[in-house]
Amino acid sequence: MANTPAEYIQHHLQNLTLGKLPEGYVRADGSVVDQATWTIAQTGLEARDMGFMAVHLDTLGWSLLMGFIFIFLFRMVAKSATSGVPGKLQNLVEMTVEFVEGIVRDTFHGRNALIAPLALTIFVWVLLMNSLKWIPVDYIPGLATLIGLPAFKIVPTTDPNGTFGLSLGVFLLIIFYSIKVKGVGGFTKELTLSPFNHWSLIPFNLFLEVLGLLTKPLSLALRLFGNMYAGEVVFILIALLPFYVQWTLNVPWAIFHILIIPLQAFIFMVLTIVYLSSAHEEHN
Repeated sequence: MANTPAEYIQHHLQNLTLGKLPEGYVRADGSVVDQATWTIAQTGLEARDMGFMAVHLDTLGWSLLMGFIFIFLFRMVAKSATSGVPGKLQNLVEMTVEFVEGIVRDTFHGRNALIAPLALTIFVWVLLMNSLKWIPVDYIPGLATLIGLPAFKIVPTTDPNGTFGLSLGVFLLIIFYSIKVKGVGGFTKELTLSPFNHWSLIPFNLFLEVLGLLTKPLSLALRLFGNMYAGEVVFILIALLPFYVQWTLNVPWAIFHILIIPLQAFIFMVLTIVYLSSAHEEHN
């Protein structure tokens, strides 16, 4: 385990990273890699040296697990739904579906049967991933250390790779529906002749529109990551304080996250709907 506060913080913020180390690489324990090989990073420096193709196993694993839990619960409720007095889980699922449907009706101005299921998936999936933050910060890293893992982060949305993965999916849908609804010519015209409808200003228009297009996935990813990461850092800093002080600060901070966790899932969902609604609008 970490011996100093700096090592403690670094340990809790490090992902379990699988990547390729080159031949001759000197590892943290002093050993030398005989040939290029895929392995688990022992330190943050090793993780960085693995480069772009490295995979955060903890982020990927917890994201998939939360996705499976979402599918399992909603499928179970759908199969056992009754027209009589619903159970507590059915009530919760029905309220969630009606809530998302209402947001889509008020926000999305096109016609697309995919938007409501997509919005529901994003809201519940991000909510479940965010909710992992309620698990005390020492539990999972402590268990990981006991079984010999160098690090293990539990909240996927505190990893920019996770939030950028989500936002990239939304971005690809924005591009797809912009071209499908407006056509290649219409989408190109929107990029080149808006906001100033004159050929001489095409480079300026193109710069503004492409910049605005690229800021959509950036805003989605960074907003979610920034809020969840900052909250995680505060939990870790609180864990460094004396035990009696921890309870004084930890409980109100955890209660505050009862609002933050669903709020960030809601914002991500609403922005996705707004961006996709804009992609369906045809400008004359």
